Amino acid sequence: MSYDAKCIRNVAVFGHQGSGKTSLVESLYATANNKEKGDVNKGTTVSDYLKEEKKRLTSISTSVVPLFYLDHKINLIDVPGNDDFVFEAIAVTHSIKGAILVVNAQAKVEVGTIKYFKMLRKRGIPFIIYVNKMDKDYPNYEEILLDLQTKLGKACIPFTLPLGHADSFDGFINCVDLKARRYTGKECVDDVIYDDKKAKVFELHNTICEAVALTDDSLLDKFFGGEPLTNDEIHAGLRKGVLNGELYPIIFGSAQNNIGIHTLLSMLIDYLPAPCDLRPYEGFDLAGKPTFRKTDNNEPFSAYIFKTVVDPYVGTINYLKVDSGILHVGDEVLCPNLNKTVKISALAFPCGKDLTSTDEVTAGDIACLTKCPELETAYTLCDKDNYIKFKETHFPTAVFFKAIEIENKKDDDKINSALSKIQKEDPTIEVKRNVETKQLLLGGLSESHINFVLSKIKNTYSINLKTEDPKICYRETIKKEAIGNGRYIKQSGGSGFYGVVQMKFVPSEEIGFEEEVFGGAVPKNYFPVIEKGFYEALNEGLLAGFPVIRCKAILLDGKYHPVDSNELAFKMASILAFKDAYMKASPTILEPILRVQIYVDNAYMGDVLNDLNSRRGRIQNIVDKEDDSTMIEVLIPEAETLDYVTKLKVLTQGGGYFVREFETYEEVPAQFRDKVIKENSLLNK
Repeated sequence: MSYDAKCIRNVAVFGHQGSGKTSLVESLYATANNKEKGDVNKGTTVSDYLKEEKKRLTSISTSVVPLFYLDHKINLIDVPGNDDFVFEAIAVTHSIKGAILVVNAQAKVEVGTIKYFKMLRKRGIPFIIYVNKMDKDYPNYEEILLDLQTKLGKACIPFTLPLGHADSFDGFINCVDLKARRYTGKECVDDVIYDDKKAKVFELHNTICEAVALTDDSLLDKFFGGEPLTNDEIHAGLRKGVLNGELYPIIFGSAQNNIGIHTLLSMLIDYLPAPCDLRPYEGFDLAGKPTFRKTDNNEPFSAYIFKTVVDPYVGTINYLKVDSGILHVGDEVLCPNLNKTVKISALAFPCGKDLTSTDEVTAGDIACLTKCPELETAYTLCDKDNYIKFKETHFPTAVFFKAIEIENKKDDDKINSALSKIQKEDPTIEVKRNVETKQLLLGGLSESHINFVLSKIKNTYSINLKTEDPKICYRETIKKEAIGNGRYIKQSGGSGFYGVVQMKFVPSEEIGFEEEVFGGAVPKNYFPVIEKGFYEALNEGLLAGFPVIRCKAILLDGKYHPVDSNELAFKMASILAFKDAYMKASPTILEPILRVQIYVDNAYMGDVLNDLNSRRGRIQNIVDKEDDSTMIEVLIPEAETLDYVTKLKVLTQGGGYFVREFETYEEVPAQFRDKVIKENSLLNK
């Protein structure tokens, strides 16, 4: 069944890991669709359907669960709370205009809560706060509210108040409509507002009315004139305040006991925007100029892929949100990222792992596209004659690497395909082969992220991998000039080998070769092979076998034989000259230096800076951000970053993250040089 965009809500569910997002999605799904409710602990929920999710009892992959309630379709998107899968949250934010931020009442506002709060606010996505697990040990309502308003701001307005007439949380009072609901053990029923709660209820109701009045000048005059606001005015004002990001409604409830579920369902429709509300979607035309699409069936077709899954049986499944127009089976559409057309051969509506085939998807809705293996996450699809390309999402880059090796050589032919499919699903995964160290490197966001990928490769593709730490790609160089002599003379009857050169080697930012030969001591036709011998000699320094950089060779003199001289003789003579001069030129070891940008909350600045100092980091820049966080830019040796992702999480309680890129090579300090030479001389043998 197709729904008009006005009757669709695309709502992502965010929250710190363990806050109960999946349980909330399950309660909403069962209540709205009149289905039997699944259980996370039993592995029977709609959204957590992967074997690894059932084993871990936590979400590791975004899933879409549609709700059908009061003639509306609500596409709930259950997003993993684990930082290892943050790319899922980043990709989803393009395709939603509303969200639920789930808070664990036991832990109050956690690091993940703040992270997603900032993400939603930065992207201008209205959201509702659902405080879950209020039934556990009867947490203090006032303390939770204070923590929310202290850490997330005064715009957090409670719409509900716990009934509080029993020793456990069994219901709440809706402070907007002034109605009470109590959980009987099987269902929620209407109840009365008890006398000891009335003062607090009317205080909160007045706070809500004041917040509503602040959204409109005429309502403000009416409110401060002592005239009560009508119910319609309150709801209209609340919707306006939520859509503008001026209000963050709070509901206190229990997903386990279905408390607050009906109220939340109604609020998703009443207060969160439809796909056609707020701003149109911005993209770029062929000339690179901004162009826009309204979420309307009559607009040219456009869509954005926010998730890709490679199923062992179905193949590639692309989750897309239709931003404008209508997509039909049989359509040929353009993918600007590939600059090619794609034939739409199969469409389906997702519900957890299940796919229901459809012939068309209208503007604003979410669907799955199958049998298009060339498409990937963050790709745009559009009408062939109406070009638009949405801005590609930038995902975090890999910061933690492990060298991987296949345990069974029979799996050699399968590993490349498996890694390619893993990368297609997870854009933060990086795979590269280091030619120098002969290691195949697997990169991710953390050690636990890499372990998850290894587990998935084993369970899905039956490939066992063993790991080891990646080797650092050091370099060698010389610090002063030196002259070397190279003689390659061999006689074995008949034509022999005769090549003699004298060469000077000098420190230089750029590797190069020059000649200063006088009088034809070495014929010019041998200059290219002498240069080739020099470059070949640079491949392996004599300290620890690392490649040599920042060195220039100058051919000074030499000798040749009219019969025995040949290219091989002069090439070998060049290599011998390099070896003769190398140890006289004060060689040293260079280490790779990374430019790292670290993002942390201000509260952890001191600890992070102290740790960077202990890692030989040199601070380059410190930039204050708008959200009480700081970006620290630092130059740091790669050898000091191998465990940094783990250390940073400890220092910042999981809230800090960083990106890195290669900057340059610098000399290893004297106190570390001998250790590097000793360890790597053994490895290079």
